[in-house]
Amino acid sequence: MIKKFLIFVFLISFAQIANSSENDIYKKIDLFGEVLKKINKEYVDEINQSESMDSAINGLLQSLDPYSSYMSPEIFNEMQTETSGEFGGLGIEVSMESGVVKVISPIDDTPASRAGIKAGDYIVKINDTQVQGKSLSEAVELMRGPVGSGIELTVRRRGEKKALNFTIIREIIEVKSVKADLLEKNIGYVRLTSFNENSSEQIKKEIKNLEKNKSVKAYILDLRNNPGGLLSQAIKISDFFLNNGEIVSTKSRKASENRKWFAKNGDLINGKTLLVLINYGSASASEIVAGALKDHKRAILLGENSYGKGSVQSIIPLKNNGAIRLTVAKYYLPSGKSISEIGVSPDIEINEETDNFRIKTETDNQLNYAIKLVNG
Repeated sequence: MIKKFLIFVFLISFAQIANSSENDIYKKIDLFGEVLKKINKEYVDEINQSESMDSAINGLLQSLDPYSSYMSPEIFNEMQTETSGEFGGLGIEVSMESGVVKVISPIDDTPASRAGIKAGDYIVKINDTQVQGKSLSEAVELMRGPVGSGIELTVRRRGEKKALNFTIIREIIEVKSVKADLLEKNIGYVRLTSFNENSSEQIKKEIKNLEKNKSVKAYILDLRNNPGGLLSQAIKISDFFLNNGEIVSTKSRKASENRKWFAKNGDLINGKTLLVLINYGSASASEIVAGALKDHKRAILLGENSYGKGSVQSIIPLKNNGAIRLTVAKYYLPSGKSISEIGVSPDIEINEETDNFRIKTETDNQLNYAIKLVNG
């Protein structure tokens, strides 16, 4: 009888807590409505209430992490109708941090990379408009414009005391994700700039062509300034160099949605020495590949610590024809380590000597070191 009474009391208490929590939420919603009315009535300038609500929604999402955001119907529609692999702009992957736009990575051979924009740069002003207080979507919208038109970015950079100004001309951005070459007749070089839907097939094709040269004794996989892309491609590309073992896992709020991916037998380069180049601009899918190959001791990592974007975003459509980009899970390497805000550390740390490294030049410190390491 006492046990039943205690269970009954516990259920009553739990229900009261749940009701109290729900009441608190409704009170906050009422408070928000009151604040909006006060602003609309008392603020020095007339406001657009619809835009204010969009900003409030976006503020809620960006309070969660730098990658969650709100897309208005217009922005969501633009995202859906963009031509795959070709778009107008500057050629940078960005996120929001501390109220300003942070460059994850400039894309190879684009206006941004040629101008000298670097991974980790903070964009504080776009033309004459301060970024502080803008949402990521609003900032991206400010950076868009007609092909051939100019834009001025004011940037804060680690280690620089003064702000840097860059004038950039917008172009059609054509993303060619894979480049390959034969270095010094015996080293296969594969440069991957992004993980799009065709990256794995392109890499497989390039490796098969390089393998026709029987003198190839080692490979360099260059993931520097690669901002990531499709998880499916990261898994396939990791699998190209592994015969077994876990590649990556994702953990979400719901245990039923946790997943693991494993390698299948078949190393495309038959166990040859593999070196992977990474830097601060290597993010997301790049970190999955680098981390998996490092954990399985299949590759030597050279360069700098990677960016640390280890979260999975899902695009969720809304009733107003807009959408939210929401973080729904996190990536974990085979070792069990999270990538989020930590990144992947290189086995051999080598800093870049120049703002814009170039393939096969004397100024590319990391690539030259990799070549020397292979050749002994």
